[in-house]
Amino acid sequence: MTSFVLPHEVHGDGAHKVIAVHGWFADRSAYAAVVPDLDRAAFQYALVDLRGYGQAKDALGAYTTAEAAADVVELADRLGWERFSVVGHSMGAAVAQRLLALAPDRLRRLVGVSPVPASGLPLPADQWELFADAAHKPENRRAIIDFTTGGRLPAAWLDRMVARSLELSDTKAFRAYLDSWAGEDFHTEVEGATVPALAVTGALDPALSAGLMRETWMCWYPDAELFELPWAGHYAMDESPLDLIRVVEAFLRSQDAGWGSGEDADNTGDEGGEIASGGSGVVAGEGGGEPA
Repeated sequence: MTSFVLPHEVHGDGAHKVIAVHGWFADRSAYAAVVPDLDRAAFQYALVDLRGYGQAKDALGAYTTAEAAADVVELADRLGWERFSVVGHSMGAAVAQRLLALAPDRLRRLVGVSPVPASGLPLPADQWELFADAAHKPENRRAIIDFTTGGRLPAAWLDRMVARSLELSDTKAFRAYLDSWAGEDFHTEVEGATVPALAVTGALDPALSAGLMRETWMCWYPDAELFELPWAGHYAMDESPLDLIRVVEAFLRSQDAGWGSGEDADNTGDEGGEIASGGSGVVAGEGGGEPA
């Protein structure tokens, strides 16, 4: 595995350093809707392009979550960030969880937004075909995005998401990453990790649901939290950006004593979401569907 510096952009100058990793369908522009309202005084965010995406579209690589995690650590070294938190969306959350094994002592906190579990996401044969063929079929990409956002968002937004995905991802890399994030199970390497870990799900995402997080994330991580955004699907950055910022930054600010007490917990309750903590897998109600 060769050393590679991920293309990135930095926002803010706060003391708490955060690396944000995008998902399967987009480069770092996936976070564009939340960037204007981030707390730049408290945090410094580095938004990255993984190999095969954005400014790294032509970069060679194995295109795996393990390789991407090593690249994230390399970037942290180049930035001089000895300790940092990581936020990952979907596939990017699998990359973030890889860091629990690769560099646990360097992680302050971990956030997964609609996170792919460290066990991967086994798909039935017909759905695997849909996802695999999305590498070269725009209509498949559109169908996946529409399904995972509850089939309710404007056609123009779906078309824009597909166009962005096609423009900013390399076909070979896109297909290879699927084998990694969906097919690789590394949960035994990270199970029991004590880094505080928040999973944020969307109630309208039937694939990476709160129910799935109770069976995976909440069971594996002793200091885990779960928050469900009631009006979001798989793309909370676009669907519910201000709610997402509020929940994520409250968690990043919280002390090691836990997020389940004090002002932050009270505030999140006002949003209408659900929270579970302490690895119990119990929340106030049921949310989301079964994994697709």
